Amino acid sequence: EVQLVESGGGLVQPGGSLRLSCAASGFTFSNYAMSWFRHVPGKKRREGVATIDSDRITVYADSMKGRFTISQDKSKSTLYLQMDSLKPDDTAMYYCAANDATVTDMIEPLEEYEYDYWGQGTQVTVSP
Repeated sequence: EVQLVESGGGLVQPGGSLRLSCAASGFTFSNYAMSWFRHVPGKKRREGVATIDSDRITVYADSMKGRFTISQDKSKSTLYLQMDSLKPDDTAMYYCAANDATVTDMIEPLEEYEYDYWGQGTQVTVSP
């Protein structure tokens, strides 16, 4: 059974940092593209944040470039998202997702429809 379990969310002040983790099991982590998405209440869709694939090719949403860093530890089957210089607009539920493909295989690696498996999410709140 595929499982993706996010952790590391919480309350942080503007300008602060958080590191999210996503522990994966039930599939060959090293073969999959892994991504972070976020969902703000009231918005229809989840917004793609960043993607990393088995070749360590990364894709970032423009608004996250330079502030967020996606990485993975294949030996631990764990995906990470280092978030720095956080803003109140970054407040959202953050999800990890998995796709049995590479970035070059996908048409839109930061779109929800590309992904087969999802975690339950971890809440990030940026507030004074």
